[in-house]
Amino acid sequence: MTEHNAPAASGASTAAASPGRTTSRKRSVLLFLRDVLVIVVAALVISFLIKTFLIRSFYIPSESMQQTLLVNDRIIVNQLVPAVVPIERGDVVVFADPGGWLPPRVETPPAPLAAAGDWVLSLIGLSTSDSDEHLVKRVIGLPGDRIVCCNDLGQLSINGVPLDEPYVLLPADTTDVAGQDFQEDVPEGTLWVMGDNRYDSSDSRFNGVVPIDDVVGRAFVISWPIDRWQWIDSYPLVFDGVERPE
Repeated sequence: MTEHNAPAASGASTAAASPGRTTSRKRSVLLFLRDVLVIVVAALVISFLIKTFLIRSFYIPSESMQQTLLVNDRIIVNQLVPAVVPIERGDVVVFADPGGWLPPRVETPPAPLAAAGDWVLSLIGLSTSDSDEHLVKRVIGLPGDRIVCCNDLGQLSINGVPLDEPYVLLPADTTDVAGQDFQEDVPEGTLWVMGDNRYDSSDSRFNGVVPIDDVVGRAFVISWPIDRWQWIDSYPLVFDGVERPE
């Protein structure tokens, strides 16, 4: 009797254990999904904070900064400039249109899927949807500077110091770095900016100075395409001899 009852007891034990293992597996899967969700949410929150306070991505829609920046380059902008880190001459900065620099935009509603994808990318700082509302130029003059162009060699001068500007793109057989003569004093709270492609740039020569409050940040790296990855040079030695105005 005992020998016949033993197998039955073993079978009952196996049957009882099976639901327990199933429940355990379900619990493990739920814990795994919970951890993944927490990681994704944390990553989005961190990326959102970085995008909001530290860095931001923009694309280049025009030729005004060639050869430093090419059309459709993606750049990363340090948003600590100028709130925390001061702007320096030679910095390549992104700024909101102060008014009248950009032509009127014709709004075209995006496809729902594209809009959703852009919204997700905006959370992590990879969206460039508002690049058409901003401009990118190189800072030439700071508040109080006197900008004069051009001397007999075609050079631009700041506070009486002529500059040798290696980043400027000029037409063949041209030495004049501005294409026109001018003398401007930069008011307080503003910047004098110019494109590196001087003969194809609508900048402070035509539109006036840029309020520092409109500056989003300083561009410091080309992030895309991959074969264009490089740091963006501010050429500090070019401006090394320029003194602060008294």
